[in-house]
Amino acid sequence: MAAPWPAAPGAVAPQLLRVLWFVSVTTGPWGAAAIAAAGGEETLKCEDLKLGQYICKDPKINDATQEPVNCTNYTAHVPCFPAPNITCKDFGGNETHFTGNEVGFLKPISCRNVNGYSYKVAVALSLFLGWLGADRFYLGYPALGLLKFCTVGFCGIGSLIDFILISMQIVGPSDGSSYIIDYYGTRLTRLSITNETFRKTQLYP
Repeated sequence: MAAPWPAAPGAVAPQLLRVLWFVSVTTGPWGAAAIAAAGGEETLKCEDLKLGQYICKDPKINDATQEPVNCTNYTAHVPCFPAPNITCKDFGGNETHFTGNEVGFLKPISCRNVNGYSYKVAVALSLFLGWLGADRFYLGYPALGLLKFCTVGFCGIGSLIDFILISMQIVGPSDGSSYIIDYYGTRLTRLSITNETFRKTQLYP
């Protein structure tokens, strides 16, 4: 029996190109998109989107407290909008194809607990009436305020120390709340190390 003739080079080339195209599509980014579209991957939640795939609005600030209006338990939420042509599950669990104008999820941001103590007022009282203990009375330390009043601010030394401590926001209100400071103003954040803090090994060149 005669062996079959090998295929002509002109007929092999198109078949080879089809195989290479199929491999590149199924293994490349187009293949991943095709698999996801076919149901091979579960649609991500909108809050799992990467940075650059969504934009969040600035929080609405309460004029009286200078904190976000929905601040509860040191946490507030701002609406975030997925980019156009993004498909994900919104905060209601519904799979949505976004156009850039719909809220996809609410992003938590940190906020502070305030109770009516103004930073500007505390600094002003400490600067001008600190020798009478007005700053300590205002912040809720009546015993220290009375002691400063009777000793004329510990002969001026205590008034100077209190002014520095209050200006650096080291001494705050007695109830543990934070000062009312302009939300976009200058704030100091306390950093501390405890036994719960992870100590990372420093690498030196």
